[in-house]
Amino acid sequence: MTVTNRIVTEDEADIRLDRWFRRHYPNLTQGALQKLCRKGQIRVEGGRVQTNTRLIPGQSVRIPPLPDVDKPAPLPPPDPMLEREIRKMVIYEDEHLLVLDKPSGLATQGGPGITKHVDMMLDGLRPEGGDRPRLVHRIDRDTSGILLIARTPGVAAKLAAAFRGRDVEKTYWAVVVGRPSPESGIIDQPLAKIGAGGAALVIAASRDEEDAASAKTDYATLDAAGKKLSWLKLSPLTGRTHQLRVHTESIGTPILGDPRYGGKAAHPEGFIDRLHLHARQLDIPHPAGGRLIVTAPLPPHMRETFRTLGFVPGETPAPKRIRSGNSKGRGPAK
Repeated sequence: MTVTNRIVTEDEADIRLDRWFRRHYPNLTQGALQKLCRKGQIRVEGGRVQTNTRLIPGQSVRIPPLPDVDKPAPLPPPDPMLEREIRKMVIYEDEHLLVLDKPSGLATQGGPGITKHVDMMLDGLRPEGGDRPRLVHRIDRDTSGILLIARTPGVAAKLAAAFRGRDVEKTYWAVVVGRPSPESGIIDQPLAKIGAGGAALVIAASRDEEDAASAKTDYATLDAAGKKLSWLKLSPLTGRTHQLRVHTESIGTPILGDPRYGGKAAHPEGFIDRLHLHARQLDIPHPAGGRLIVTAPLPPHMRETFRTLGFVPGETPAPKRIRSGNSKGRGPAK
């Protein structure tokens, strides 16, 4: 066994060193990697590094002899049943990313009592011998709509940076009980979390509370059935847990069918008792340049409620890639 050098690719921009090793040498433990870094046996461009060092395309990584880990463990072939099931959710894909239309009731990630979730289903989209696609962000289990998936770690890092940098425009549609007054504006209400895990609750908090986090939501009323129910467009300006659900409750208009917030007011008779919150549109900087705008159609329970109330959502626009290069998306998946 000899020392080798490996060049960081464009697709691996901004990935952490430990995640880069996990990608190329999955049998190498975190502890072993930390020890090799401490001893200076792993280097980047000849210099000492830590496991959280972020890599730049073109850099050379020194790989010392790695007994018993040079050959990655073989990956099992993709599960065809998972592939068929998750393929039904794909509304856009290209060589860099995929966009899913997640149904209401399907969890994004695992947790206590959750046996099926999107994260485990992503194995069905892994090309044989290739990288496993990975989640870029999350939406609540009861929320339907757009979920962004990166095909590779490098793309995931770029998209995650866009979310952190507030360069992503997210639009949600909701049916709420009541009619907001005023009919549009910004909800500027700090939030605090009580408890932990799946039982945690988020509450409106005063600005001087120690655990309060700033939270802002832009909202507009698109239509209303008198003062009983309204169709809102919601754009979170911050990304707090359950932000939209608590913010709409805080102005006296809880989301219809919310199982956690709003109390009895959120469950009027005569409507499907399921959360009426939908991640409608995502406008993101595409990792290959330009921007991508993707829209998800309403889920069945919200379509039924719209028909009952006379709300007219119009046609769902096809995905739109505003390109600055030559990369071409495949458009909507059939």
